[in-house]
Amino acid sequence: MKVVNIHSAKTHLSRWVDTAAAGEEVIIARSGRPVAKLVPLASVAAPAKRTLGALAGKLRVPADFDAPLPDAVLDDFEGR
Repeated sequence: MKVVNIHSAKTHLSRWVDTAAAGEEVIIARSGRPVAKLVPLASVAAPAKRTLGALAGKLRVPADFDAPLPDAVLDDFEGR
């Protein structure tokens, strides 16, 4: 694991990104105190894939879901 200061990180960003992409973590420090970490993207967990139809049969949409709203509700939305 490499530790570099902010100035070096700004000046040589592409070098440090290449280092991280090669698998080595790079810690960025300000005044000797770690503030950020560059890690290879492959080490970040990928989000789970979505499954189409996962809620099939579990939800019910009422027949009147697209019916006009009552006047009282419309008045509330329109600030009357």
